[in-house]
Amino acid sequence: MDPEIAKTQEERKKMEQELASLTTLTFDKELYGGTDRDAYVTSIAVNDEEEFDVGDNEVARKLASYTAPKSLLKEMPRGADEMDDGGFKKPSKIIDREDEYRRRRLNRVISPDRHDAFAAGEKTPDPSVRTYADVMREEALKREKEETLKAIAKKKKEEEEAAKEGRETTAAATKEAAPKRRNRWDQSQDDGAVAKKAKTDSDWDLPDATPGIGRWDATPTPGRLGDATPSVGRRNRWDETPTPGRLADSDATPAGGVTPGATPAGVTWDATPKGLVTPTPKRQRSRWDETPATMGSATPMAGATPAAAYTPGVTPVGGIDLATPTPNAINMRGAMTPEQYNLLRWEKDIEERNRPLTDEELDAMFPQEGYKILEPPASYVPIRTPARKLLATPTPMGTPLYAIPEDNRGQQFDVPKEAPGGLPFMKPEDYQYFGALLNEDDEEELSPDEQKERKIMKLLLKVKNGTPPQRKTALRQLTDKAREFGAGPLFNRILPLLMQPTLEDQERHLLVKVIDRVLYKLDELVRPYVHKILVVIEPLLIDEDYYARVEGREIISNLSKAAGLATMIAAMRPDIDNIDEYVRNTTARAFSVVASALGIPALLPFLKAVCQSKKSWQARHTGIKIVQQIAILIGCAVLPHLRSLVEIIEHGLNDENQKVRTITALSLAALAEAAAPYGIESFDSVLKPLWKGIRSHRGKVLAAFLKAIGFIIPLMDAIYASYYTKEVMVILIREFQSPDEEMKKIVLKVVKQCVSTEGVEAEYIRSDILPEFFRNFWVRRMALDRRNYRQLVDTTVEIANKVGVKDIVGRIVEDLKDESEPYRRMVMETIEKVVANLGASDIDARLEELLIDGILYAFQEQTSDDANVMLNGFGAVVNALGQRVKPYLPQICGTIKWRLNNKSAKVRQQAADLISRIAVVMKQCQEEQLMGHLGVVLYEYLGEEYPEVLGSILGALKAIVNVIGMTKMTPPIKDLLPRLTPILKNRHEKVQENCIDLVGRIADRGAEFVPAREWMRICFELLEMLKAHKKGIRRATVNTFGYIAKAIGPQDVLATLLNNLKVQERQNRVCTTVAIAIVAETCSPFTVLPALMNEYRVPELNVQNGVLKSLSFLFEYIGEMGKDYIYAVTPLLEDALMDRDLVHRQTAASAVKHMALGVAGLGCEDALIHLLNYVWPNIFETSPHVINAVMEAIEGMRVALGAAIVLNYCLQGLFHPARKVREVYWKIYNSLYIGSQDALVAAYPVLEDEQNNVYSRPELTMFI
Repeated sequence: MDPEIAKTQEERKKMEQELASLTTLTFDKELYGGTDRDAYVTSIAVNDEEEFDVGDNEVARKLASYTAPKSLLKEMPRGADEMDDGGFKKPSKIIDREDEYRRRRLNRVISPDRHDAFAAGEKTPDPSVRTYADVMREEALKREKEETLKAIAKKKKEEEEAAKEGRETTAAATKEAAPKRRNRWDQSQDDGAVAKKAKTDSDWDLPDATPGIGRWDATPTPGRLGDATPSVGRRNRWDETPTPGRLADSDATPAGGVTPGATPAGVTWDATPKGLVTPTPKRQRSRWDETPATMGSATPMAGATPAAAYTPGVTPVGGIDLATPTPNAINMRGAMTPEQYNLLRWEKDIEERNRPLTDEELDAMFPQEGYKILEPPASYVPIRTPARKLLATPTPMGTPLYAIPEDNRGQQFDVPKEAPGGLPFMKPEDYQYFGALLNEDDEEELSPDEQKERKIMKLLLKVKNGTPPQRKTALRQLTDKAREFGAGPLFNRILPLLMQPTLEDQERHLLVKVIDRVLYKLDELVRPYVHKILVVIEPLLIDEDYYARVEGREIISNLSKAAGLATMIAAMRPDIDNIDEYVRNTTARAFSVVASALGIPALLPFLKAVCQSKKSWQARHTGIKIVQQIAILIGCAVLPHLRSLVEIIEHGLNDENQKVRTITALSLAALAEAAAPYGIESFDSVLKPLWKGIRSHRGKVLAAFLKAIGFIIPLMDAIYASYYTKEVMVILIREFQSPDEEMKKIVLKVVKQCVSTEGVEAEYIRSDILPEFFRNFWVRRMALDRRNYRQLVDTTVEIANKVGVKDIVGRIVEDLKDESEPYRRMVMETIEKVVANLGASDIDARLEELLIDGILYAFQEQTSDDANVMLNGFGAVVNALGQRVKPYLPQICGTIKWRLNNKSAKVRQQAADLISRIAVVMKQCQEEQLMGHLGVVLYEYLGEEYPEVLGSILGALKAIVNVIGMTKMTPPIKDLLPRLTPILKNRHEKVQENCIDLVGRIADRGAEFVPAREWMRICFELLEMLKAHKKGIRRATVNTFGYIAKAIGPQDVLATLLNNLKVQERQNRVCTTVAIAIVAETCSPFTVLPALMNEYRVPELNVQNGVLKSLSFLFEYIGEMGKDYIYAVTPLLEDALMDRDLVHRQTAASAVKHMALGVAGLGCEDALIHLLNYVWPNIFETSPHVINAVMEAIEGMRVALGAAIVLNYCLQGLFHPARKVREVYWKIYNSLYIGSQDALVAAYPVLEDEQNNVYSRPELTMFI
């Protein structure tokens, strides 16, 4: 038997066994990838919506309803509708898109209020309020601690190394016991001390025990006055109440239901907190796969030194990893798993049922007589199971869905309580902030402050989660009552919300809007809260969303105007040399916004002091960074202050700290970029240190210095620029070889700037720069990183502008055949840009052949999605070469035809797109026969199933029709158009747009080739197109109606359009009215008006409004032709202007406006005055649209009738006793005055001269 058959039979047997065996484990291999265990889903998502995202999960995708081969799925051109999730973006949590650096915003504490020196005047500040001095002291303390810890760590490391070396040498030298013992004793003395010290001290860091908090230094400390040792509690997360570490911490942000000012004295750490005495951290729900952001410690007791209350590291109270959790540890655990939650519910339930009966309950059960109550024996102690009791203890937690209430025994546990009194739905994470609203206490019993608090919470909840109308009114109320509510309660509620980790973009936007409005109202009252607000708003300045950054700037700018410069400086000065780089970065950006709001000169003295700070390099670094950010933010507006800014930072170039030198160079670069092309004289003082610097530095600092020079050289005169370029070029060429990506980008940028400067000769670039440049940069690796790719293309294009096309294209044309596709794409893009800029005149015959050959190769070989680069490149080169392409056209068209038949949709689409790019050139080369042939081929492909491809094919046909003309077109127009009619039904935007363009073009140029019946059929199809979302499609459709009406006469088209006025959707009707007006314009109004006016008799609102709107557009389009028709339509407009319906009057008024403007100066004043009499009574309308239309109609009348006539109407009400009446008349008078000031001179009243006052103004006096 044939071995092959045997093999096949064996395989089949094996397969049958596998399928039939009941003992073995079988599963779908296609789904789970064979025996590969990694392909299984190993965990079940906690909450469905987050994990199971069909888009990304491979297994889920395989399970989805239709499973095509992966290659096809990835390639399939998706319609625009599928892409945009039905027009709704998924609500995105901010934290999900933030990187680790941006998440550090959550480590900051919303600092307590600060002392407002302006409000206090001469009074001594209250000891409970933090003053500037306290804050500075705390910062200094923190810095000192950080340095001490660093020193300890360094010493420890050195000692370990020394010990290691010591051990090695002793082991090698001798085996004697005595010295060895001594050595060990020696060591232990030192080491023990250090170890002890490290144990007590370095536990401050607790980086392991407290994941997610980051280092303690990241948070500004709300400590007590003169608190010598900062308490661990300072490492608070923001969502906890700032440490009540001072006496009467009145201004701490209250969490949950804490009343500000409650001093939790005498609460022991391990006692179960009852009723929220201690502001215990309320934990947020954390996702199971995120690092649990646990609390490092509990909050220290009031007034006690932290060591007494809780010494970290010695006795682990409630440590996270201990076997027996103490009550507080439960708080720290983070959100619960469903199992824990159910266990707790069950525990609670059992306890409910098994709790001992109270005396009252027993009394109710048994009769009063006949029973005796026994005393329990003295030795009896009731059993308390610690674990169960522990779990049942009501711990104050913000865990969503679950709270164990003390009293209300009939509560249902899973159902979140309905928010009372028309409040919007609360998300689980909102309970922590708005939970108090669920207790339906009687509002009357609350104290005024609590009522105010509750009112603010209600309004904020409406703004955050409410419907748009709710939001609007809540915002309005918050704004109006801002001063009444007071800054403290408002910000203590709003700011913690903004720090909520689960916040979404939209919610943040709304809350920021609240802050913006409230700021405006509170004005100087915000001073104590400036730092609080900044902590929350500064992170917006580095958000990746542009609009968030703009919002952040706006708030800080308004804040600085409200609080004033002194308060802003006092609030932000401590953060300038904060140990955490994140805080310094955001503070620098905020300062630049303050500078742009209050003017740079106001900030200069402060900046100067900061940049020359002797104490810390961080302050100098941040000061110089502020200058950089100012330059970036305000651009060319730095010019007046350029010299002083450069003087402030110039010493930084010689600073002993490397980071300061780097930022100084970067700031100079930013200043030079902002000042370009002026301001070179301001940089004189820094040229020398920069030039010295590039010779002495390496690495990052050198990169920064080069960047500064790159921006300064373009400001110079040609002679200097040339000299300095040659000087710096030596270094640049050396750095061409640098492996560092950052350096590469900067070198490319500097080369681009130097090359583009006047005074640098092409010859020098050719001989000195090009060889090295191409050897080092034109390599495949550069194409992989997006930013390098962009920079390299730009630099090469800039060099080409100097040295010409041939030198550049000649060097890279061979690379069009490189095997790396990203590299080919980069080459193609460069060639496209160079050729588009400079044309192809200096490309010789040999280069031309190589070019076409390379382009064809690159075009055919591409596989990636980014097809546009190749298409644009091909189009640009072919168009630039023009008639020189003629010999290659047969080959190009052959390729196109072959690719139009490819099985991949992408390839077909590209081929069709390419035809539309090169059609014009084919015409130039007189290749009409070839184009005709392509036309026939495309016509055959009109049955294409993929809409993207079909759209491109229609686009190619359109290009050919445009170029070849209607008469020579093959296939003939009479065959082509009926084939297009059904395609008009396609709902895909690209298809619609290209099809309607093509049909419109045929209707415009070759309508006579098609029978009228076909055009009518198309008319009916076109009505559907008016529903399109894209404005371009609707506009093309409306114009096509005009062309068709011109071809077959307006009657039939008009009948179709007038019928369409009866439909419901507004967009459809509006487009129809525009189409009617266009038909009237193309076929003369008299053909349309009778039918249109007749239609007004239909007693249906939509139709009548449609007619009026058509008239409005019609008179707008026909302009002065309107004088022949004005008398005909006046009766209709009279009727409309007297109609009860607002919209009638509004539309009629806008028709009157267009009519008046069209017939101005053509002698139709009688009709216009008649109409003005009907328009005038509407001036008191309140609806904004109506009043706008009426005012515009009056403006039109002013133009047509002259200002004096309108003034006569106006005078009667200018001095009316009722203010509402006067206001309207003055509004009209003002617009009259603005529009026709000179024309009103004739209408001024003639006043007689009096003894003292001369009112007569002869022309001569006016002239003089």
